[in-house]
Amino acid sequence: MASGHSKRSASTKIVVSGGFGAGKTTFVGAVSEIVPLRTEALVTDASEGVDVLEAIPAKTTTTVAMDFGRISLGDDLVLYLFGTPGQRRFWFMWDDLVRGAIGAIILVDVRRLADGFAAVDFFEARGLPFLVAVNEFDDAPRYPLSAVRTALALPDHVPVISVDARSRDSAKSALIAVAEYALSRLAPTG
Repeated sequence: MASGHSKRSASTKIVVSGGFGAGKTTFVGAVSEIVPLRTEALVTDASEGVDVLEAIPAKTTTTVAMDFGRISLGDDLVLYLFGTPGQRRFWFMWDDLVRGAIGAIILVDVRRLADGFAAVDFFEARGLPFLVAVNEFDDAPRYPLSAVRTALALPDHVPVISVDARSRDSAKSALIAVAEYALSRLAPTG
């Protein structure tokens, strides 16, 4: 006979953000247990002069609204993932995408580290817990995480980790890290 008690799972929202071409769509796609929703469009001549594409000339698509995925962490926690668009002209959507989120991952590419400042400023201004994940691109130089922290002028309490956005295990570890960090920041003290 059933005890009448069923195990309930909780769900929460995590935002994956960062500059154009930092790996947000790849990250969400690598870790999602459902086919991710992607709102990608071809990069066209219309973006010439509007979007900075020189650093990633091989990129042929861009996210124009959001990426969406889902992952279950154990039997009791479901994370809904919302990837932000990286191009400046789509930043107006960020406020809606972060509503209800407990935390964020800011993906950065060390070859274009300055692209991460806008996301850092955005989440700091809203008081939303975030961590910085250095996406380890194959052809990118490697720097100590402490050097990335210094370059981004991050406070000591903000975690800085390495991630391979193509790897499910690596992305999952980053999600666990941001969930734990967010919960520690949101927990009442005393």
